[in-house]
Amino acid sequence: MLTTQYSSWFILLCLAVGAGYAALQYSAKTPWSKQLNYALAALRFAVVSFLCYLLLGPFIKSTTTRTEQPTLVLAVDNSQSVELFTPKNVLNQATTGLGKLAQTLRGKGFVVETRTLTSATARPASLDSLRFGATTTDLDRLLSGTRETYDGRNLAGVVLLSDGLVNQGRSPAYSEFSFPIYSVAMGDTIPKKDLRLSGLTYNRVAFSGNKFPIEAELGFEGYAGGAATVELREGSRVLDTRRVALPAGRRRVRTTFQITAPAPGKRRYDVRIVPQPGEFTTLNNQRTAFIEIVKGKLRVLLAGAAPHPDLKALRAAILANDNFDLTLALPGLEPLKAGADFDVAILHQLPAQGGLGNDILAQVKARKTPAFYILGAQSDLAAYNQLGAGLTIQPRGSQTDEVTPVPNPGFARFATDEESARRFAQYPPAPVPFGDYRLRAGAEAALWQQVGRVATQKPLLVFGGPADARRATLLTDGSWQWRLSEAVAHDDKPEAYDRLIIRTLQLLTQNANKKRLDVYPTQDAFGTQDDVTLGAETYNAVFERLYNQKIDLVLTDEKQQARRFSFANAEDGSPLHLGPLPAGLYKYQARATLGGQAQQDAGELLVQEQPLEALESKADHNLLAQLSRRSGSRLYYPAQMDRLAQDIIKANYKPVITAEEDLKDLINLKWLFFVILAFLTVEWAVRKYSGSV
Repeated sequence: MLTTQYSSWFILLCLAVGAGYAALQYSAKTPWSKQLNYALAALRFAVVSFLCYLLLGPFIKSTTTRTEQPTLVLAVDNSQSVELFTPKNVLNQATTGLGKLAQTLRGKGFVVETRTLTSATARPASLDSLRFGATTTDLDRLLSGTRETYDGRNLAGVVLLSDGLVNQGRSPAYSEFSFPIYSVAMGDTIPKKDLRLSGLTYNRVAFSGNKFPIEAELGFEGYAGGAATVELREGSRVLDTRRVALPAGRRRVRTTFQITAPAPGKRRYDVRIVPQPGEFTTLNNQRTAFIEIVKGKLRVLLAGAAPHPDLKALRAAILANDNFDLTLALPGLEPLKAGADFDVAILHQLPAQGGLGNDILAQVKARKTPAFYILGAQSDLAAYNQLGAGLTIQPRGSQTDEVTPVPNPGFARFATDEESARRFAQYPPAPVPFGDYRLRAGAEAALWQQVGRVATQKPLLVFGGPADARRATLLTDGSWQWRLSEAVAHDDKPEAYDRLIIRTLQLLTQNANKKRLDVYPTQDAFGTQDDVTLGAETYNAVFERLYNQKIDLVLTDEKQQARRFSFANAEDGSPLHLGPLPAGLYKYQARATLGGQAQQDAGELLVQEQPLEALESKADHNLLAQLSRRSGSRLYYPAQMDRLAQDIIKANYKPVITAEEDLKDLINLKWLFFVILAFLTVEWAVRKYSGSV
């Protein structure tokens, strides 16, 4: 369609201008014939009229329509567990049924495409070529990848063939999908008789001479009412043994080992369930814990501008933990001894108004000691803003807000459990400076302020960013009320408050006991198909991070065969990639020269045979039913493929017709210029040839 930006009546004016111009040009007597004169006048009329028409802004409007047939995706869980635990005749029935389903739907106008765990983009040539050999199952990746690939297309639904077992990524139950999921249940829902070590819970760092726990979680099927023997080993030596009862009516139990931390270094502990007769598999009976033993207790300086209830609350929280030694300093009352050494400083209302306690601040600054600032009525906020703690405060007079703490869910440096969050909500309000808060780049708030019932995003507990990583700030001097109220409400056990203070100090001192060269595996144990990676951290003499330092590493396997690597620790934190390694225990030794001094580190890494697909045999049809129910569908079985085809056809999915309009300005068509130029050239040439002057 050809139209203009102005009224079509202006076209008559364009024709009139062209006619007038032609008449004026060719009305006089000419040396050529009358017929040629009329032809030249017509040519001039056409050119001038068209040029005037271009002034009206004409454009071409075109409409293109497309029809897209509905697409059905066959998402096949081609993991090993499907083939291992599905009866062969049922598996054959399912794969044959998928082929018939695809043929039936294509006959009804559907586009049928196939995706598997091992081919996120590539599709099998045919369903007959399917091989159930995937070593891990990530159903969320399979479904989310389908959602992204077919975004904006006419996706009718997804037929998910799976046993519902997930051992990689997150569960698809926590994702949202905008298309129907027709689940076809595979596998075996009858549990196998088995004992398994489901998990280990432990701190990755322990202090030499202190006791620390390793908690083991046992899962069991078919052994209820009996007992299991669990061993804690270091190498070939059995450190402790537990006889754990397996109560009827339960599927999981826990047991805890208490270990006294030996000399500093990296230690490997194995927790193992002694196999029992009739177990389905013993591959899941053992797990490994890697723990770094560091020297001594952390020394804490607790300094305040003046006596305050906060100091007593903080002192009680710190001394409740055996990993800390405490030194108290108060200007004029408890002076800080010259040469006193400490790993972290809690500075209560320091810097203070009038310069009180500046000598303590000077020592903390000179030693570059991690500092935990607690602000209050005596704090000098202008001096605090100059300390580079990751936060600046512009107060509005002496006004304060009364707030309670709210955990920031996006803070990942340490986690706040649900019980602690519940206790925080019961704390009495405490005063904070009223004003404008600004976080520096990289700084994060672990706690937000809640004013009354309104949760804000004003910071209450702040940790500095990369440039201020050894600084934290609490914006209230009323936290003593929190500990007191929690102790009253919970039998003199203010665990949430104490845990918050201890975690803050641990985060500030996380590098205080580390060596200047620290090379470590990025995970406790690797599988034989994993890319084995090692992280590395380097520090100068005052434990400031260094980057791009050359590190030489020797990796030795159990046969004493050595491999040598050389790499640099990049600023982006990218690890050293060793690639897949055979199963076994490897020892490594790393060396680097930092600030002209030779540094070294050593440790172990474990590579295990991890047949994840064989560890869990009981199919999870509840997950498949949940996915289908949430998407408005239902669960099917391989024998119900015909019913599935009928239900999809009955859903009456329609083709999608899309129309696309395209507007193109006529003046932008280059070929029109050459047409007009050709007309004018012809007119000029004929006039010259015919004797025009």
